[in-house]
Amino acid sequence: MVYFSAMPRPLPIALAQLPPRPYTHTVASYAREVETLLSAHPDTRLVAFPELHLCGVEGSATERNGQLNAAAQPLEGSRTRELAQLAGDLGVWLAPGSVCERGDEGQLFNTALVFSPEGQLAGSYRKIFPWRPYEPYHPGDRFVVADLAEFGRIGFSICYDTWFPEVTRHLAWLGAELVLNPVQTTTPDRAQELVLARANAITNQLFVASVNTAGPVGMGDSILVDPEGAVLGHLPGGTPGVLAQTIDLDDVARVRREGTAGFARVWDQFAPDDAPLELPLYQGRIEPGRWRPQAGGTR
Repeated sequence: MVYFSAMPRPLPIALAQLPPRPYTHTVASYAREVETLLSAHPDTRLVAFPELHLCGVEGSATERNGQLNAAAQPLEGSRTRELAQLAGDLGVWLAPGSVCERGDEGQLFNTALVFSPEGQLAGSYRKIFPWRPYEPYHPGDRFVVADLAEFGRIGFSICYDTWFPEVTRHLAWLGAELVLNPVQTTTPDRAQELVLARANAITNQLFVASVNTAGPVGMGDSILVDPEGAVLGHLPGGTPGVLAQTIDLDDVARVRREGTAGFARVWDQFAPDDAPLELPLYQGRIEPGRWRPQAGGTR
């Protein structure tokens, strides 16, 4: 496995820590929000928003669940088409957060999306670990990565997913170099999620971008972490704002090649002739020959 590419791959990203938009608002009104952000950060190539940014709800638990169901559309519905056109019109990679998706059998999914500058849906991921018993979503059944053309490969996790290390480990194994983690954390455990963002980045040697909803709904504290766990950017508290930073996805290859802090090479842990390690929790095993990450689309 070769972990390095021929040249740097800078990716200017912008994480939008903003309050959710009411689910009744149109994509056209959201477009103005994206345009305003890009006018302030014109070099941005990937813009990412929080969990359920386009599906803001309020009221009692029963009222919120009813509104979330009312906001749900099939993946191929009008909202997806309009968001794809928006990304194409703006010529950027657009990750509008997650939306309420209506499944083929009527299920309600919490689904993260990313659209290409050509106006195509490049990836969709259904939240595997909804926050039970508080969220009404049906869990997704697969890990998802998407290739961002000349930049590299990203993976998706949504909010509570980050508490389960299996998610980020599988995304790294699938070749993700950056994990987008849209969040709508309204509770005091955002402090713990900041630790988890750094831990997931360190143990998998990749970038983590965790973008939370701003106040008064969310706790904010959006964070961008590099493959060695260093915090590249942080928006403290719930004040609305934009975290704009250029990252080099080739840093993932460098850290895996040289080791975290110049020492730890977690993806080189197993030798081909090591015995498999049984994983009784999963009724599976680690096969040494399958341990290292898959190659991303640009490597």
